[in-house]
Amino acid sequence: MKKILLSLIALMGSLAMLADTTYSYLTFELTDGTKASVAISSDMSLTFSGMTLTIGQEAFELTNLSKMYFTTSDQTTTGIANTLSMDGDEVEAIYDLQGRQVNRSEMHSGIYIIKTKKGTSKISVR
Repeated sequence: MKKILLSLIALMGSLAMLADTTYSYLTFELTDGTKASVAISSDMSLTFSGMTLTIGQEAFELTNLSKMYFTTSDQTTTGIANTLSMDGDEVEAIYDLQGRQVNRSEMHSGIYIIKTKKGTSKISVR
């Protein structure tokens, strides 16, 4: 944990220096494999509050942060290709990302795997 924090502090010092090069984004990779990119700007700042790193409008828990690096393009991934609506009668099973089956009443904000008669989809509940 201390290594991540020290790496982030060192990266903050080099952020202004690297921002003027060909890199346009600072990309954060989370422990679940998703990525979020933040466009680099001259007024950008990184702040820490407890175990939370905030940059622009994005906030990351340090325990969920796998790595961060500079990129030339937006690397943001969600794994969600489109938005779909489905009839409640079609749903055969609902799973959370840990593979546990859940009921509709147990669904909160997050990502779920929905098995229907037509196939399986990943959904985001807001």
